[in-house]
Amino acid sequence: MSRDLATPSSDLQDYYDHVPVLGGLIAIIVAIIVAVILGVVLSRKNSSSSSSDDSISGDPSQFTKDSSLKQSFWGIAYTPEGTLYPDCGAKLSDVVTDIQLLSQLTTRIRVYGADCNTTALVLNAIQLTKVNMTVYIANYPEATDNGEAYDRQKSAIQSAIQTFGTDHIAGVTVGNEFILDYLDDNGGTDPNSDIGNTGAQILLGFINDTRSMLSDMSVSLKIGNADAGSYFNDLVLEDVDYGMANVHPWFANVSIEQAAGWTWNFFETIDVALAKSLSNDPEMSIAETGWPTNSTDAGNESNGPSTASETNLQARGSIIYTALPSPNTFLNTFVCQANANGTEYFFFEYFDETWKTEKYGGVEGYWGLFYSNRTLKNIEIPDCSSSS
Repeated sequence: MSRDLATPSSDLQDYYDHVPVLGGLIAIIVAIIVAVILGVVLSRKNSSSSSSDDSISGDPSQFTKDSSLKQSFWGIAYTPEGTLYPDCGAKLSDVVTDIQLLSQLTTRIRVYGADCNTTALVLNAIQLTKVNMTVYIANYPEATDNGEAYDRQKSAIQSAIQTFGTDHIAGVTVGNEFILDYLDDNGGTDPNSDIGNTGAQILLGFINDTRSMLSDMSVSLKIGNADAGSYFNDLVLEDVDYGMANVHPWFANVSIEQAAGWTWNFFETIDVALAKSLSNDPEMSIAETGWPTNSTDAGNESNGPSTASETNLQARGSIIYTALPSPNTFLNTFVCQANANGTEYFFFEYFDETWKTEKYGGVEGYWGLFYSNRTLKNIEIPDCSSSS
């Protein structure tokens, strides 16, 4: 209809002149109908716009496998894109893609916190893709906010468990480098000093509250803590089922030639030995280990003896797995060997995180096996089962 609905025809106008009340009612009804139609159209348009940003097409469990990926890692550290609070913007479609890729590399992942719907997104993606995957979910509390961050994430974890259950949850990690950060902020160096123990009491409050939360939900899950390898507090480690140790040869200024051996030796002599000395003998794993592939500036591209490069992570075409692997690149000398000797570890990390590059610079944003666009770096994944 080309005519404006608001302008009556001459015939209708004659009728309106004779029946003014009825004409007025008709005009009102017409206006209401037009408004409703426009409202529905606009509503559908807005709904389509918002949902198209996170649409998942087809069956996420039916995806093409990448022959260059091998399920060789015991575990991988993973932070979904868009989960840096308060700048939340994570999309389920992205997490589904990540889980599809990760499932071809490992059967275990760990996350760092529960902000921005992290727990629910990951559990939902695992269910949708129907892959063999368990996740160590986490709460990343702060020491100086009176429990605000902890409580916010606690609520998110509760909701996610109520919605998706615990079939794919391996444990709940409370705190990541909490004691290290507390010592740095308060001028301490010894995790078992008075300063360290003060921080431990704060962290233990969060750990015990998590235990109570799970008990109230009639949920039985392991509870753990992650920290830098040299910064576990004995009181904390005695109160958890497992500990996760960040062990980075790069930050210890170890050469690429010695990196894999140094990592295993440090973990065994520092972290595993500590756990065995405690009455509860908590399970121990390496929470993070890897090698950076780039730097934002020349001043940070070397740790002294070696550089941050894809070649040192493992250049494509260089992989040789024998009793004496060569050349000395981290993937070649750590992954299959760690699997063979029973070391439990989470390789750091799934993909490059651009927010770390923007915020910290240096090598911080370049630890991924994949670039930030989810394209595999110039590497070959070692071909060895993580269960061998």
